[in-house]
Amino acid sequence: MAYRAHTTQLYALVLGFVGWTLTAVALGLIQWRVWQVSHSDVISSGVAWVGLWRVCFNSHTLVTPAFTFMHCRSMGLTEAFTPPEVAAGQVLMLLSLVVGLCGNAGGVYAVRNIYFSLEKSTPTRSAFFTTGGLCLLAAVMSLIPLLWNLTSVVTNQTISFPPEFMMPAAPQSQHVGGGVMVGLVGTVMMVFSGIIFCSYRLPASSHLRTTLREQVHLDLPVQAAAASWKGKDNPAYESQEHL
Repeated sequence: MAYRAHTTQLYALVLGFVGWTLTAVALGLIQWRVWQVSHSDVISSGVAWVGLWRVCFNSHTLVTPAFTFMHCRSMGLTEAFTPPEVAAGQVLMLLSLVVGLCGNAGGVYAVRNIYFSLEKSTPTRSAFFTTGGLCLLAAVMSLIPLLWNLTSVVTNQTISFPPEFMMPAAPQSQHVGGGVMVGLVGTVMMVFSGIIFCSYRLPASSHLRTTLREQVHLDLPVQAAAASWKGKDNPAYESQEHL
């Protein structure tokens, strides 16, 4: 039973790490909002991608030096045209990565304690609860901008890009991109990881071992005192028994 409980925490650690990794991947993807636009000389493919940091589209006339057939323009946090859901995503997703990294580090520490039988020499229960709280907090931080951007796509919200972006005032249609989906999957994994960490309980066998160990430590002074109080045999009495 103790081994099964320890294995569950190890699975939670792996789940939290994979979820944190997917959150980091989603932060860098440009496919958060996919715009279908009319074909033009600038946007060759008729598709533009809006991410948290950049707006990109394939073009045969405008090419960013770092790419072969793609033109990208960055969106800053303080830009007047940056929608609030994108600005919130830039801040909250970064904070989610920092908090999630701390949570995974705490999970490594806590899992190490139970696998090396350090449950009582270190605050393992508190470490698991703190780790679970950090994972849940990171999941909430990433969930807010993910759902906000998802709602903006469903309600067909537009973005007033500056003229140098070469983007239309409104798309013909738009749909949710892979960036939001990857982020949602990572968030769900971090939620389950946090719940498992927070629900950790010291196995019953460990409680029994601890109780027996404490009982032995309590009995040792009594036994030592009894040994010191034990009287010596009377030689005269022993000589009378041999008569």
